[in-house]
Order: sequence, then C-alpha cells, then structure tokens
Amino acid sequence: MRATLVQIDVDPEETVGDRRERVAALVRAQSGADLVVLPELWPVGAFAADSFASRAEPVDGGPTAAAMSDAARAAGVWLHAGSIVERDPAGPLYNTSLLFAPDGGLRAVYRKIHRFGFDQGEAVLMAAGDRVVTAGLPDAVLGLATCYDLRFPELFRLLVDAGAQVIVLPAGWPARRLAHWRILVQARAVESQAYVLACGTAGTHAGIEQAGHSMVVDPWGEVLAEAGPGEQLLTVDLDPARVTSTRVDFPVLRDRVLGLPEPSPGAAPLPGS
Repeated sequence: MRATLVQIDVDPEETVGDRRERVAALVRAQSGADLVVLPELWPVGAFAADSFASRAEPVDGGPTAAAMSDAARAAGVWLHAGSIVERDPAGPLYNTSLLFAPDGGLRAVYRKIHRFGFDQGEAVLMAAGDRVVTAGLPDAVLGLATCYDLRFPELFRLLVDAGAQVIVLPAGWPARRLAHWRILVQARAVESQAYVLACGTAGTHAGIEQAGHSMVVDPWGEVLAEAGPGEQLLTVDLDPARVTSTRVDFPVLRDRVLGLPEPSPGAAPLPGS
C-alpha cells in the first residue's frame, strides 16, 4: 500500500481559490499512490480563526469537496483531503475531514472531536464532533483523527477497537511545539501498534509558524519518513500485514485491563508511613 503525504505551504498571499487549484494538481500527479493525505484546514489555515466563518463551506457541493473529488477520480487514488471548515446546514461550524474513493465518491466524514484553543479560536468557534470514524480500504482499515486529537490517547484506543490498522492524522501544528509532535506521533503508533500517517502544514499563517515535519511511523514506532519544515511530498510503502505481525509477536493489546474501578477520593497511605 503506497501512501503519499502532501505537506502544503499555506501562504497567506495565495488566495484560497489558487491554493485549491494548486493542491488539486498535486493530487492528480500522485496517480501511482494508493492513498494520498493532505493537512488540516489547508484551504484556510488552521490558525486563521477570523476567516473560519467567511470561508466555511458545505461538505455536499462545496468547492473544496468538489475539487478534491475530481482530483481523487483523476488520479485513481483514495484521498484523505485533510479538513475544511464545514458549515452544517443546521448552522454550526465543524473542522471536518473528508475521505474520497478512487471513483471520486465521498466515503467518510470525520468531525474533529477535540478542538484546540483553550476557550478561544477553534474551541469556541467550532462545534465538536461526536463520532469515532474508521473506513475500510481494500488493503487496510483507516482510523481518522485530526491534529489536537493527537494528545488524547483514548480516541486512538477506540480507533484500534474499531479495527484501525492505519491512523491518518492531518494537522496544522505550530513549530514551537515540534518536539511534542514527534513524541506524540510515535507514542500513538507504539501504543496502537498501527501505522500513523501524520500530515502537517508548512509556512506561516495567522502569524503562527507551522512545524511541517510530516511523519510516517510504523507499528513498532520506527519513523519510516519525516519531512522538513517546507512544502514537501513523502511517499512510503506500507505493509498492513506488519500491523498483524506486530500485534501477534508483541501482544500488548491483549493485556489491556478494562473496567478499572473508579479512583478513590484520596490515596490510601502507604504501609508504615
């Protein structure tokens, strides 16, 4: 299974329309891949909160969804189109990831569950998703997560329980927390015993320098490929059978203890203390 991560430079001087056309051309050029992955909120910029409402678009019939559907069909690839600012017909905004099949059909939609911002930005402007989403491809089951979700391992456990073998994580991660990015991407792969495809943005938008450094990490936690800080493509061949063999050879997931008792209000004193 050949995967290509497209680390896009979100340049504030480039119009959304121009970027959409440029990214569609990049996707169309990946016809040798099985799966292509784009970053989080690449049409707008993950930190451009002031533009979220004005640049929101629907999943059905929106310009980005239409362009990415056409690009997936032209390349004959599965396309995780990163995420868009979705305006739901009922009113709320969502940070929404879209997965297209090689025929251009929309096969999965994931609305980001954990919103970043600590009472500002995305955390207050967007509603939270409420569904754990996986999608079956011919070669593997994908689990979908987005950026800040990376800090919440319980979501990844649920994805594993739902059968995920490859976890796709588009992101707009700031450069000042690059060390956290690297540690957390590897940690989620190790604990899930799954491939993690983490695709970030490059450049600086809304005054926030982006980390770049998209990564592909295997089920043992080995970094198979890592981008630099600028716009770049990473292409890696994945072996879904390695997920199964890792889980059989080192069956840590088998030893999970579920239904732990609720924590007591205070810790019991140690004997002799």
